[in-house]
Amino acid sequence: MKRLTLTASFIICCLIPSYAWDYASQESTVEHSVQLRVGADFTKKWDNGIHLGIKEDMRFDMFSTIPSRNATGFGMGFNKSYTTLTFSYSPVGFFKMDAGYTLKLMGTKDWSDYNEFLRHRLFAGVTGSVKFNRVKLSLRERAMCEIRTDSINPLEDNKYNFFLRSKFGFEYSCFSKPLKPYAWVEVVNTLNAPEYQQINGHQYIRRVRTAVGLKYKLNHNNSLDFYYRFNYGYERDINVTKKKGNIELTEEYSCQHAIGICYNFGW
Repeated sequence: MKRLTLTASFIICCLIPSYAWDYASQESTVEHSVQLRVGADFTKKWDNGIHLGIKEDMRFDMFSTIPSRNATGFGMGFNKSYTTLTFSYSPVGFFKMDAGYTLKLMGTKDWSDYNEFLRHRLFAGVTGSVKFNRVKLSLRERAMCEIRTDSINPLEDNKYNFFLRSKFGFEYSCFSKPLKPYAWVEVVNTLNAPEYQQINGHQYIRRVRTAVGLKYKLNHNNSLDFYYRFNYGYERDINVTKKKGNIELTEEYSCQHAIGICYNFGW
């Protein structure tokens, strides 16, 4: 039995290829930044559980340690905007399905070519939730596809990048007050990173996000959402030189703080 186990282990090791790339150069960068975010969210609700929403989210750099950003040191610079159309359906109170499209306008890219500063995103997901008196817990799993139309090297990046976003949330409804404090944490995993970008042949965690906020209901249709978010990011930027075939790796770490406000209108 012991010999059989050793033989099986040897065969498995031989079948699994080695993905420990010998990078010609390997370096890392660390960015610390602060953002201001403002947005507006409009949602049409029907009694059968169908919701249709459109949201605009604009982000401005207030501080960044990376010289290539719009705002180096203290200052204000347009970073990006997200325009999102979402369709959702909730057949029962504790379960929701959604799908949508986001148009991303990148403020830090070359504006002479729309292929450089425009990005597209498709997403679909499911959310399950449970309530305990005034406490609501939720878990969302969302598959996402980021689409780019500019020219890229397929060895370095994909035109279609797929990710899985897992989000756990907490919300509390205050008694006799139009307030809802909340918090959530989200993990973003790559699903199809190119082989040179992978870690020992495996996909990796690209983002860890967390937020705390307060929703203030003005009246039946209008509310405001105040929040603070922290985003820890990890990117693996690959450069494959054509002449020598060398693979250069830059590990990009980022710690981003964001404060924001969003106006919500639902009817």
